[in-house]
Amino acid sequence: MKKRLILCGFGNVGRTFGRMIEDRREMVRMKYGLDLEIAAVVDIGGAAVAKEGALPLDRLLRHVENGGPVESLEGFGFPGISGQEVLSTLNAEVLVETTPTNLKDGEPGRRHITAALNSGLDVVSANKGPLVLYFRQLMDLASEKGRRIMMSAATAAALPSLDVGLLCLAGARVLAIEGILNGTTNFILTRMRKEGCSYEAALREAQKMGIAETDPSLDVEGYDTRNKLVLIANRIFDKNFGTADVAVSGICGISGEDIERAGSLGKVLKLVGSAEFEENELKLRVEPRALDPDHPLSSIDFSEKGISYLTDTMGRVTVTGGKSSPVGAAAALLKDLIHLSILR
Repeated sequence: MKKRLILCGFGNVGRTFGRMIEDRREMVRMKYGLDLEIAAVVDIGGAAVAKEGALPLDRLLRHVENGGPVESLEGFGFPGISGQEVLSTLNAEVLVETTPTNLKDGEPGRRHITAALNSGLDVVSANKGPLVLYFRQLMDLASEKGRRIMMSAATAAALPSLDVGLLCLAGARVLAIEGILNGTTNFILTRMRKEGCSYEAALREAQKMGIAETDPSLDVEGYDTRNKLVLIANRIFDKNFGTADVAVSGICGISGEDIERAGSLGKVLKLVGSAEFEENELKLRVEPRALDPDHPLSSIDFSEKGISYLTDTMGRVTVTGGKSSPVGAAAALLKDLIHLSILR
């Protein structure tokens, strides 16, 4: 089965995804009967488009890594063309959306996803912005058009947070979800606990290692965890939560004394995103929690992540791992593409 892809966004994740498609093309074809080809790559200045067949990805990657813009690839470049125009006119089956997350208005990802659905394409997205801000509108449009939106790469990337809840727990009622969904904050709290260093020192180390951004506010203030939690809760519980529905408290105010106090009680401090029922109402929270040592999330350290589902018939099911990286995000995109084809 051939799938022509339109890739919007060619930053770290987009380029890593392109390399992964090239490297694993034969394995995916042999194992899943799926022939993936990238028909177009859209970036900020235009696009490279193969009207028939596939783009020469090796050549495009070398071109971009040598400083050339996507839209100047000889024989395939279209300067100034928009993502919507490519999505509306090119014959393809799936949009792979990897443009930068924009939590102000969700653009340009929202325009790309809307154009793709209206043109009969399925969507695989690593971009949280449009999904967090316009979840119900986009999911309803997908349903109306008979298309699907896959978002593993937007919900903790390599950690199969949605797969567990949607597939592995099918038939069970989910009673609660708890997750360590941000590797940066988990790294900082782990270093503070294990090495006795201050929050500031642990943050500097995370930045030096490339784990934390120069501006770490999205992570340390709890907003990245909040955004992932909104998407997970909406998909698992079929809700329409927005960012304003989540009570958020980050780790900026955590001191060494807080870590020691939790330790003296035999507990471990973690930043946890949770969806739990209180008097039959589902409540979403992001907050530092002192976890008992037998809690399945308490032993997850450094930049690893984890999610734990409590159910009525399958008990508690927990999955851990999935360090954040462009490779992990690209792998989640590839996984969703495969699932689109084999899970109808």
